[in-house]
Amino acid sequence: MSAVTTTEAAVTVAAAKDAPQVRRRRRLSPGRRLPAARLAGPVLLLALWAAASAAGQLDPAAIPAPWTVVRTGAHLWTDGTLPTDILTSLRRAATGFVIGLVAGVVLALASGLSRTGEALIDGTVNLNRAIPTLGLIPLFILWLGIGETFKVAIIAIVVYIPIYLNTHAALSGIDHRFVELAEVQGLSRFAFVRQIVVPGALPGFFVGLRLGVTGSWLGLVVLEQINATSGLGYMMFQAQNYGQSDVILVGLVVYGVFGLVSDSAVRLVERRVLSWRRTLSS
Repeated sequence: MSAVTTTEAAVTVAAAKDAPQVRRRRRLSPGRRLPAARLAGPVLLLALWAAASAAGQLDPAAIPAPWTVVRTGAHLWTDGTLPTDILTSLRRAATGFVIGLVAGVVLALASGLSRTGEALIDGTVNLNRAIPTLGLIPLFILWLGIGETFKVAIIAIVVYIPIYLNTHAALSGIDHRFVELAEVQGLSRFAFVRQIVVPGALPGFFVGLRLGVTGSWLGLVVLEQINATSGLGYMMFQAQNYGQSDVILVGLVVYGVFGLVSDSAVRLVERRVLSWRRTLSS
């Protein structure tokens, strides 16, 4: 009995050695998303700034400490200056963004769904893209005056270009087999746009939307320093004249917070709308 058991054990060991080794699959994906991961960088930057200020490595006149900036921001908020400037900047940015968003989407659809539209629109938009948008400011001042209209118009141009380019690229990249399938199924024009065009264009649209949101804030900080009487850019320009670096940093922090929050909101909407996609990011 013992000999039989020993023989069976030897056969089992030999079979195990001869069996092919199962290779462990290597994980190539980035892994699970970390909670509040996008705040890690800003928090680390703030910690380094505070540590350098506490150690006396930064000139307080050039780069005030974070706690000094916080005190200045609180003072500007309590005296009513900061809330007024923030509301003015938000109104300008929102108005220009909405106009640019509508223009970018409409032009992209007209150009992407029609050869005639593409011939008339695409070259013109790319020509506009090649011209520095801020270089149009003197001309727009002559056309629209020095008031609010030209500021909103410049922001709209800054916004509509990336939205148009990315949405048009996504429309052009839709597989032609889907178009043929829609024709075989006898879909109407409206059904074709709703079931084929919109889902296919959404990824590119959201990329352009994120660039447009960021562009609206970048354009605003320049425009509010031109014949403005309120707004964050005007507040920073006045602080420059009086050497108030803490006030300038307050404005930059507010711009940065608005940019981060608006970009995060677009990302959140993108993940909800495109939840059907399985991508590296998800």
